Amino acid sequence: MISRRRFLLSAAATAAVTAPAAALHAQQKHEEKPAAPVAPACEDPIPAPILALTDRTKDIVPITIDERNDRLDLARELMGQYSIDAILITTGASLRYFTSAQWGQSERFFAYVLPQKAAPFVICPYLERDHLNELMKSFPEREDTLTYLWQENEDPYEILRRVLAEFSLTAGSLGIEEHTQFAFTNSIARACPALKIVSATPVTAGCRSLKSPAELALLRLANEITFDVYKAVYLSCAPGDTNHRFSELINKAYARSGVRGEASLNVGVFSAIPHGSAKPQVIHEREMVLIDDGCTVDGYTSDISRSFVYGTPTDFQRSIFEIVKNAQDAALAAAGPGVPMQIADGAARQVIAKAGYGPGYDYFTHRVGHGIGLDMHEWPYLVQGNTQKMMAGMVFSNEPGIYIPEKFGIRLEDDMFITDHGAEMFTWQSPSLMDPFAIPAVLPDKSDPTPPEAATPAAPKPADTKPADAPTTPPKS
Repeated sequence: MISRRRFLLSAAATAAVTAPAAALHAQQKHEEKPAAPVAPACEDPIPAPILALTDRTKDIVPITIDERNDRLDLARELMGQYSIDAILITTGASLRYFTSAQWGQSERFFAYVLPQKAAPFVICPYLERDHLNELMKSFPEREDTLTYLWQENEDPYEILRRVLAEFSLTAGSLGIEEHTQFAFTNSIARACPALKIVSATPVTAGCRSLKSPAELALLRLANEITFDVYKAVYLSCAPGDTNHRFSELINKAYARSGVRGEASLNVGVFSAIPHGSAKPQVIHEREMVLIDDGCTVDGYTSDISRSFVYGTPTDFQRSIFEIVKNAQDAALAAAGPGVPMQIADGAARQVIAKAGYGPGYDYFTHRVGHGIGLDMHEWPYLVQGNTQKMMAGMVFSNEPGIYIPEKFGIRLEDDMFITDHGAEMFTWQSPSLMDPFAIPAVLPDKSDPTPPEAATPAAPKPADTKPADAPTTPPKS
């Protein structure tokens, strides 16, 4: 589906090509004099709240190679616990997590392979060798990582088979990262029929779900930037503005902050659609507005939603807001180390159902939260039926909502991290529909960006890190 922004850009490009020809035709037909040159339209000035934002890139402390070395050690430990002899990753957040490399999806086979009892190796197209050499400068265990290049007339899967055989991995278990495309997995299975192809998720999710202090600091910064950007754009908009202008201001605000991010805005009946509508919309006084999305800081993401009204909300709007706010409070209070993940979802859902907006998923149509890190949605999930236990260092969205078709929807979303004693939000919760970004007069001391309770446990246990009866691929929502 073509996005509205892309459509407008396409239309503008088409107009730029056809307009001169049309003007020439009209001039020849009517013998009119050429029109005077038109001065280019001035771009709207950037509103003061957005101008007040500052570049936050100076606050970014990247993940070190030493930490990535520790990640490989933990992955090997989990491979041993799950009887997986090696894991194979082709692209995406897991590749970045272990190596720092960002490698786009392609029809040409590229793979990073981490054996349980040997050095990592890479299978790479020969034509990408220079690109790979640049990336490998920041690889963990880079001095020991082997590289195998393949030419266009060679079979990369046969090369993979031969290399695995060199490591005596001809009949063991090979874990495939969940985002590996089917064409690759199928070709691997055909080339290595004696190998048992299994999911690498117990290893990749087992590592990625527990955030280190450095990761928590990046996630906190991403959330703080999104909070400040949202607040600045909220103060810069008013009834009569469109969702298109709102998104443009969001882009400018993130640019001022030095990071990339985005946000959607949905008004009135469109706010009752959990992930919104692409239709053009206009903000009206006393009509519900729901914004959602986040930004990326050194790969780590934020995900925040706010619901608000310009002007005075109705009593009905206020009542729904209070129910959702109480549900968010209930999920936060229920979360903590050792608590089954479904408990947080159940706590929020009970509040909403008790208020008359149940049972089940009638109005609260999605789970209460998802894991968040290098992917905005990642393992594990706060959803009914998930008995996996929370652990200190895990990070989740906390986002209950009530969606009333043909009327409006309200969702409140902040990201929370699990501590040794409970759970805490990275950002201030929304206090009201009229003041969604209010901050208490007395702020906590944030001289240390990483909460002391948020240290990652030394070694996770399989029963705590494995997604309980989880599908191979996480649900999308």
